[in-house]
Amino acid sequence: MTETINVHRRWGTLRTFALLKGQPVFESKTGSKIGEVTDLCITNDGVVKGLMVKKGVFFKQTYFLDIKDVLSFGWDGVMIEEDDTLERLRTNHEYTLYHQHSLNGKMLISKSGESLGLLEDVYFHEELGTIVGYEITDGFFSDITEGKQIIQSEKPPAIGKDAIIVDVNHT
Repeated sequence: MTETINVHRRWGTLRTFALLKGQPVFESKTGSKIGEVTDLCITNDGVVKGLMVKKGVFFKQTYFLDIKDVLSFGWDGVMIEEDDTLERLRTNHEYTLYHQHSLNGKMLISKSGESLGLLEDVYFHEELGTIVGYEITDGFFSDITEGKQIIQSEKPPAIGKDAIIVDVNHT
């Protein structure tokens, strides 16, 4: 828990996806709920390009919301200017955290070849979309006895088919 507090102090406004998942997306002009956040769209160089948003009542469809179109990330919702900033999700973005080309559960390895654990969540700058930390797990029992670990890295990762290679900050 101490690591998480230090991460927030060091990097300023950060968010983990776990805190963002399921949050409603509101249109600021009308106060209407547009949909809810379901995933992150991540580029090859470890930048959060946007959010995947489910929209609809009976036939839910997934839309892409560019991170530049987000007015604010609140603790209880995401604010956007208007509904037409959402784009129908047609293209496969390079990676997501949970859906297509999922990074969740992928092995994190340091540039020196040390296995760090399995990716569970990411810390990212809300305004920039830059991923600066990775929450990893070594399994359920290890998480209970030792707690989850946070790996800090301000350099872009190398994301491959089998693993994510990160340049680990030693602080």
